[in-house]
Amino acid sequence: MFYHFAPVQGHTDAPYRHFHALGYGAETDYYTPFIRLEHGQLRNRDIKDFSSELNDGTHIVPQIIFRDKEELTILVKRIKELGASEIDLNMGCPFPLQTGHGRGAATVANEDLAKSVIDTVKENCDIKFSVKIRLGLNDPDEWKKLLPHLNEVELTHISVHPRVAKQQYGGDLDLIRFSRILKESKNPVVYNGEIHTPQDIDRVLNDFPDVAGIMIGRGLLARPSLVKEYLSGKEWSQEERVEEMLKFHRALLDYYTSTLCGDSQIISKIKPFWEYAEEEIGRKPWKAIKKATNIAKYHSAVASIDF
Repeated sequence: MFYHFAPVQGHTDAPYRHFHALGYGAETDYYTPFIRLEHGQLRNRDIKDFSSELNDGTHIVPQIIFRDKEELTILVKRIKELGASEIDLNMGCPFPLQTGHGRGAATVANEDLAKSVIDTVKENCDIKFSVKIRLGLNDPDEWKKLLPHLNEVELTHISVHPRVAKQQYGGDLDLIRFSRILKESKNPVVYNGEIHTPQDIDRVLNDFPDVAGIMIGRGLLARPSLVKEYLSGKEWSQEERVEEMLKFHRALLDYYTSTLCGDSQIISKIKPFWEYAEEEIGRKPWKAIKKATNIAKYHSAVASIDF
């Protein structure tokens, strides 16, 4: 059983991953926010994030997003040149900014691209590949066009979020279709979607004992201790969770304070830390943090967290 920290744009960059691993253990696999091409080239910030010395000591998997064979080929080649031994293929991003350009979940029903993916995996047997998918863009049966192709090659796993892209992160999870994918896939399947508590992990493992792992994104941003709690066999109290969360925050804040210049840069990098934490820290301090316009107000807002 493996636990995977799903990448979230604007949140899970190298410093976040580094200090999360230090504070909560390294039992989790970490993924970079998706790497894409811009004007035919890798973005410098993506290269910097994947190449950061802060990645040392943790299992980091670069994730790429693409719309056609050309983008896929360039990305794999460049990521390999940067030293990657494993690449995650994002075929599940639900955001219109990506799906509107044929990337992410818009690729699930693209059988020509699926064949290119298979060719790419076969041509790069010196590295490992995993794939992240949704059920489809609008049709929850689009995965049926992709899965037979993925079954032609050996992948480390397929992580499945059982919603279509148009649902974003709302609406019901389609666990019946997830069960079918789990049964029909020749590769290990990792479950992804609405994991917020240790009980949610238990539910998935009880309902789907054959899953190869669990991927968590927003749930770990809201409750960074979630996997550590589950593996310890003891659910922490809210006081314990918030106390450790503040230690994590302080380590990350100290890092940004020492590497960035000026209040605005520091605040813009550290405020997203709390975006999903309203339930953990309470609405009043959460709103105060969101409204903070300078570092003094920000420190005051964080200090108001009562546990």
